[in-house]
Amino acid sequence: LVPEYLDLCRARGIRSVRIIHGKGIGVQREIVRGILERHPGVVRFGHPGDGGSWGATVVELAPLEED
Repeated sequence: LVPEYLDLCRARGIRSVRIIHGKGIGVQREIVRGILERHPGVVRFGHPGDGGSWGATVVELAPLEED
C-alpha cells in the first residue's frame, strides 16, 4: 500500500508525509524504507526530527510534473 499512498499524496499536492510502521525490531521499518528508496517520487526520508516516534519515517515527496 505504501507506493499507492505516496502516489495519491503527490496527486493531491501533499509533499510531506509520516509513515507509521511501529517500533518492534525494525522489520517493517526496513521494508518501508526499501520501498521509499525505490519510489521515483521520494526526494528524501528519515527519522522524524521533531522528537516524534521511533516507529515512524517522515518522507518528502517531489511534486508531480505538469504536462
